[in-house]
Amino acid sequence: MRFFSDNAAPVAPAVMAALAAVNHVDTAYDGDAASRALDARLGEVFEAPVTVFWVATGTAANALALAAICPPHRGIVCHRDAHIQNDEGGAPEFYTHGAKLLLADGPGAKLDPAGVAARIDGIPGDVHRVQPAALSITNATEYGLVYTPAEVAALGDFARERGLRLHMDGARFANALAHLGCTPADLTWRGGVDVLSLGFVKNGGMSAEALVFFDPALAAGTAERRKRGGHLLSKGRYLAAQIHALLEDDLWLANARAANAGATRIAAAAGARLIYPVEANEVFLALAPAEAAHLRGQGFDFYDWAAGEARFVVSWHQPATETAALAAAIAGL
Repeated sequence: MRFFSDNAAPVAPAVMAALAAVNHVDTAYDGDAASRALDARLGEVFEAPVTVFWVATGTAANALALAAICPPHRGIVCHRDAHIQNDEGGAPEFYTHGAKLLLADGPGAKLDPAGVAARIDGIPGDVHRVQPAALSITNATEYGLVYTPAEVAALGDFARERGLRLHMDGARFANALAHLGCTPADLTWRGGVDVLSLGFVKNGGMSAEALVFFDPALAAGTAERRKRGGHLLSKGRYLAAQIHALLEDDLWLANARAANAGATRIAAAAGARLIYPVEANEVFLALAPAEAAHLRGQGFDFYDWAAGEARFVVSWHQPATETAALAAAIAGL
């Protein structure tokens, strides 16, 4: 029973069907009908004109987004536990040609204006120090916490006051939306987000993420960077088709709701072991090594997050029997 990562989940049947439907001769790269339709389709979702690029990985989406809003000699403020800092192998620095990550603090990997100000206010404004150009937040965060529209807007206002661009890593953006019940627009551009890395792979996709620019002018050069970075796939229609399939009838949100519901069931059984509130599809528990071994002995696979801490991730496809079994096993420790 795998609770290790939602990356390990299977591909949604609708996505497999969409791949078969575009399995015919068509224009190469991003000239096909499915790719050309992404701007309009995601424009409907976000209620605004957008410029969209498909890429195969979340790392590429984040790195290309940051390259568009931060020059090589400037810096990107992010949480010290952010995925772009700890889990992307230096890709943001590589794609930006050397921009520096400026690490800030906040509980549950969340940032707020005061925390960002504490990080950057002490930077002398001279040529000897890297000056910030962008702010990057993750929704839901690495600890499964969700930024509300008001929290995003507060950071967006702060970013504008300081002359910073705002990027959102939305690898689990659907889970955040499912928790909040707000609109995609309220959680992004209405709050000041300039560019979103919109995740689909964790939520039923095979190999497709979307890079969404809310200011089309900021997208200038991204097509060239995508090509130069090796992410212009020759058969891009297979990526575009996945995105369309998950957006159809709000399947992406239905999948996210299913994953969130499973995590909530597990959290209800955790009691005082729960380290963070469960707001998406991740559950962080305090577990002694012997307790973790006991759970693994019962067939549960999960991630040892830190000393005495474990992470359980519920996927869109997780059977209710498995989440119920895990909840019972945790309650019985």
